[in-house]
Amino acid sequence: MTERLTGIKACVFDAYGTLFDFNSAVARHREAIGPQAERLSEMWRGKQISYTWLRSLAGTYAPFWQVTGEALDHCLEACGVTAAGIRDRLMEAYLHLDPFPEVPAMLAALRAGGMRTAILSNGDPQMLGAVVRNTGLAPLFDALYSADAVKVFKTDHRVYRLATDGLGLAPHEICFLSSNGWDAHGAAHFGFQVCWINRTGQARERLPGRLTRELTSLQALPSLVLP
Repeated sequence: MTERLTGIKACVFDAYGTLFDFNSAVARHREAIGPQAERLSEMWRGKQISYTWLRSLAGTYAPFWQVTGEALDHCLEACGVTAAGIRDRLMEAYLHLDPFPEVPAMLAALRAGGMRTAILSNGDPQMLGAVVRNTGLAPLFDALYSADAVKVFKTDHRVYRLATDGLGLAPHEICFLSSNGWDAHGAAHFGFQVCWINRTGQARERLPGRLTRELTSLQALPSLVLP
């Protein structure tokens, strides 16, 4: 049996790839996109993340919605995808991403056990608000924290501090969960107890910050943090 985490007073989740499957946006329009669909989905996510890093380094912040659209524009061109209206359909689909299968029951169990829950994401407030409403998960969160509040993206410590300040907790009292290895290490370096949700068996990152746990899904989280 995996040893429980101690002293946890809130669970804070990354959104995209952790709670919500970003690949579901392209999957909904696979037929219109054609044979480049899988390549487009993978490229879009990679370019989206790299644009946040590059903008943070250059001090040229833009809302995550804009960054997501700019990344998509690049990838549509790179993949030669020209289906009529596909850009607008994919951007709209990003507001209706599917939660991973275990997410609703996991969140409900945390709430039933008295655990506070929040999202901490690069996504801007309108994006986060839309996806939690559209999935019916909004009542299961105490707060949605967006990097837009500090106009810089993860892994800047100002982003992680939004959760400690907002919840009134010390970093070690928060269990942070992310499927992105770089984000998990950034949060651990800040001082959170971090579970890396390694859904696809990725190699571990060589970055500062000691991870507390590595899990393959969020299913076991309530048993790790609830009394």
